[in-house]
Amino acid sequence: MRVLIVDDEALARSKLLRMLRAFPDVEVIGEASDGAAALTLAAQLRPDVIFLDVQMPEIDGFDVAASLPDDGPALVFVTAFDQYALRAFDAHAADYLLKPVEPERLQRAVQRLRKSVRGTARPSVGMPAHLMIAERGQTHVVRCTDIEWLEAADNYVNIHLPGQSLLIRRTLAALLNDLDPAFVRTHRGAAVALAAVLTVRPRGKGDATVVLRSGVEVPCSRQHRETLMQRLRQ
Repeated sequence: MRVLIVDDEALARSKLLRMLRAFPDVEVIGEASDGAAALTLAAQLRPDVIFLDVQMPEIDGFDVAASLPDDGPALVFVTAFDQYALRAFDAHAADYLLKPVEPERLQRAVQRLRKSVRGTARPSVGMPAHLMIAERGQTHVVRCTDIEWLEAADNYVNIHLPGQSLLIRRTLAALLNDLDPAFVRTHRGAAVALAAVLTVRPRGKGDATVVLRSGVEVPCSRQHRETLMQRLRQ
């Protein structure tokens, strides 16, 4: 399950993120601190589930829920107030969690979500035209066709552009799922844009070095070399 966390309190987001890491089939693909950012990320990342705070400035959780498409993600409202429960289920919420969220209660919510999102495949819409990356108080709009290669950094990915690198809070696997088929993994922690590849230079023991048109060299392990070559032939 791909999860988006929305809460205007950074500590609340961090706590829920830590708790969700206990579930190996749950991946937190993004965080938003307000309703406007939540709607942008929901459209861009297409999560399976949104854990959504109710009380937020300007655009609150119910406004976010009302703005999502009918076939959008499952909603779990997370709030310190129980008086919104009826309204939450009127908004077709999958669950309603009270802060502070207890581990046992979160586990029951995840089990319920597993049943509701199981087998619901998102339709393929192709590579997005651009990514929106928030970094150091700025929002960068990056054209996906400008990306040369991707480098994993724990739960982040370094997006390498000509003369610039930006950090996005995604796993490499999740980002490649959105960028496929224009990108291919060359290493456990790296992937390249097929259009940026200039040369594949053999190395010892079946490994290789991928030379990009910009001159950048990216490692390619033998486990991924054949897939890379097949994709280039296609």
